[in-house]
Amino acid sequence: MPIFDVHVTIENKPGMSDPEGDTILNDLVLKGTHKSVSKIKTAKMLKFTIKEKDKKSAQSKVQEICDELRIYNPMVSKVTIDVFEA
Repeated sequence: MPIFDVHVTIENKPGMSDPEGDTILNDLVLKGTHKSVSKIKTAKMLKFTIKEKDKKSAQSKVQEICDELRIYNPMVSKVTIDVFEA
């Protein structure tokens, strides 16, 4: 059975506050550097390595795991799942 790397990116939905991103941006503003940066958004990434029969199965299984473990709040978080052949 093939092995896949699956990346799960969890970030706030548009319109939700991102205090960590705001803090990083404020640090840049206070330092007076990188004035071209106007916004920073943070995200969390989980990296799975999983054996499944195909990419679609790998994505479905990881989605199931994420839902079962409630690793994100669907009301405020946007989740992106990317599957790569290992």
